Amino acid sequence: MVLKTFNIDEKTYKEFSKFCKENGISMSKQIGTFMQAQLETEPEVRQEYLEKLDNIRKGRFIEVKDFKKRYLK
Repeated sequence: MVLKTFNIDEKTYKEFSKFCKENGISMSKQIGTFMQAQLETEPEVRQEYLEKLDNIRKGRFIEVKDFKKRYLK
């Protein structure tokens, strides 16, 4: 086992930590599982994909509290 340090947005860390605690799961194991899945499914990430992902993250979003009211009239 290796101990590593990562820089993660504080809000994201707190929310994920809360999620793990509420569901009785290990944060370290979840992160390890995610990393392993990434290596097994897509070892090479194309630059085009990374650029699209970055644009999505910077995009504008609207909060929808009731999907049915907003979209199914």
